[in-house]
Amino acid sequence: MKKEIEVKTKGKEKTIVGTLGSRGRTFQGKVIKKFLNRVVVEFDRTVKIVKYERFAKKKTKLHARIPEGMDVAVGDYVQIRECRPLSKIIHFMVIQIVRRKDESSSS
Repeated sequence: MKKEIEVKTKGKEKTIVGTLGSRGRTFQGKVIKKFLNRVVVEFDRTVKIVKYERFAKKKTKLHARIPEGMDVAVGDYVQIRECRPLSKIIHFMVIQIVRRKDESSSS
């Protein structure tokens, strides 16, 4: 049972055939580390502290698998989606590169 996974990059769209289905939550964040087959994505979220009736910013780091054929670099702003557990720490996959590192610095 193979499913087609669409990988979207700026200007061109690729379709990757594989058995990995995506489901659940979707997040966007900045790539802070890159390994051979995975990246670490960091994003900010706002948490309410009930005792002090204030809001605080927290950073969340998630590990995501890079699909074959996708070129992701440190500093890119990517979109990740939840999938089945792929290893002890990888539960997400990169589905789209929202913005490249060099595009965000010039703006």
